[in-house]
Amino acid sequence: MQFFALATDYDNTLASDGRVADSTWEAVERLRASGRHAILVSGRELDDLLAICPRLDLFSRVVAENGGVLHHPATGARRLLAPAPPENFVAELRRRAPGAFGIGETLVATVKPHEHIALDIIRDLGLGLQIIFNGDAVMIVAPGISKASGLQAALDELELAPLNVVSVGDAENDHALLSACGLGIAVGNALPALKKHADAVMHAAAGSGVAELIGMLLAEDLRPITALSPRHRILLGTRRASQDNQKSNEQDPEKNQEWLPLQGSVSLLVGPSGCGKSTATAGMLERLACAGCQLCVIDPEGDYANDDTTIVLGDADSAPSVEEVVQLLTRPGRPVVAVNLLRVPQADRPGFCANLLLHVQRLRTRTGRPHWVVFDEAHHLFPAAWEGASQAIPQTLETALAVTVSPDQLAPAFLRQVGVVLAMGDDAEEALQRFASGSERPLPPAMGPGPTTDLSELKRGEALLWRVSEAAAPQAVCLEPGHKEKRRHLRKYAEGLLIPERSFYFRGEHGKLNLRAHNLVFFIELAQGIDADTWQFHRLRGDYSRWFEEQIGDADLASEARAVERDDALDACESRVRICAAIQARYTQAENPSLPAVLAGGQKTGGMSD
Repeated sequence: MQFFALATDYDNTLASDGRVADSTWEAVERLRASGRHAILVSGRELDDLLAICPRLDLFSRVVAENGGVLHHPATGARRLLAPAPPENFVAELRRRAPGAFGIGETLVATVKPHEHIALDIIRDLGLGLQIIFNGDAVMIVAPGISKASGLQAALDELELAPLNVVSVGDAENDHALLSACGLGIAVGNALPALKKHADAVMHAAAGSGVAELIGMLLAEDLRPITALSPRHRILLGTRRASQDNQKSNEQDPEKNQEWLPLQGSVSLLVGPSGCGKSTATAGMLERLACAGCQLCVIDPEGDYANDDTTIVLGDADSAPSVEEVVQLLTRPGRPVVAVNLLRVPQADRPGFCANLLLHVQRLRTRTGRPHWVVFDEAHHLFPAAWEGASQAIPQTLETALAVTVSPDQLAPAFLRQVGVVLAMGDDAEEALQRFASGSERPLPPAMGPGPTTDLSELKRGEALLWRVSEAAAPQAVCLEPGHKEKRRHLRKYAEGLLIPERSFYFRGEHGKLNLRAHNLVFFIELAQGIDADTWQFHRLRGDYSRWFEEQIGDADLASEARAVERDDALDACESRVRICAAIQARYTQAENPSLPAVLAGGQKTGGMSD
């Protein structure tokens, strides 16, 4: 279920001439019986609604005075969401136009053309009030107060996100309400401007239109409308233009754009280090968060850091608890909750993930959130050799993104739920074939078992997009990057704690040393202390550039290091200085790094972990 609540205006939407038809009340009762909430959002004063509306008990919350008052019908509680009208403003209104203005708890109401009197007084007194129109009705409220702000207060109490709410209205003051929700609907009698603004318009007017909407909501969860709504999709990227259609693409850029629905899709992003996979992931998550989605990111390697939108649970010293994660996800105001599993032993990560998914599925059943579950380094969470995968993985993941190196590292029980595959890197076509084999899906006829020439040689940032349920061949797509200039891995690689398998080991020609650099700061620290022979041993093997490219995922740093490695004119001292300088130019070194596990032993015998 995607929509968990209906937010409806009262006058000329739910009601006609102040009265709600019995058939409309019956529709609201069916809505409540389905487990959904009904929320009344009106410009009327609360006492007025209590007097004229006999079935306020059907509403989980009532927002009155155009967002200024919040009422809980089940308990009778009332909460003011805005300040009372200024006393000097009210006094002047009564002096200039006795009886023309109604004074509410947070709102002043009148009708046209008395708004001119209010506007003059606001100007004369230098007040920061706003005037809102609703047909011939006029409301004066504090700045920032609207039906949208009042609805948000109601949703906070109900622990719901706006994306899971459909709203319906008819007039000027409903614009904010429709914009604030996952879908905004206009009844048949709505103003032309509101109809143009809405995602869909009901055929019937007023209460009959609301009943029509409820019928569609109960029958199909409004999927036909969301499928056509630009608000319910994010941009994946743009299909690679051929010579034949390049000119038409320039004239109509959206023609070849590829989109991903906000809900109802399990996607898989695969590719080796250095192919742009992390950049593509960051862009997708950024656009999902901007679209109003709450994300739960399960992060085995500590890639995510706390910022304005992300809160991280767990670190290299302490494991997160499932209870903490669920408690944070319960709050709609947390856009991204990242679960850092660095402290969870690798063998225990699939079980931890399975336990967390059970709680996430229960929360989704109640609230629809988190909208997306993101499995970074998914092979840690659903390994191919995991015998309990079929029992532990929910039969319906609903909406998720998994990121990994190769599909054959994932359990078939997970692969079978994937509907969209994005394969990056030089072996993208082979990755799609491995996915098809692992998930027991047939390849598209146009693809076949061998390589497809026109899809080969993907550039960095490009991917092969395969919508598994469609017969069409995979498309080469240039994935849309994020707009924020942010490197998600920078802090971890600079001063974080890489797992042993991804760390660098200074061992020397005969394996006498076993010095582990678990990040770039310690790489520099250790590089400056080892003997020249050990440094040269790894340099001549190309170990430094290989680690930067395959484990750090920094192709530019790897290229610069490779040039140093191949320059026979440089001695150990000069080559060491140049490589360390290249690292420092790209990454921020900690002022006082701690030294955990610098000398921790590894199990490898070569220079770099495989």
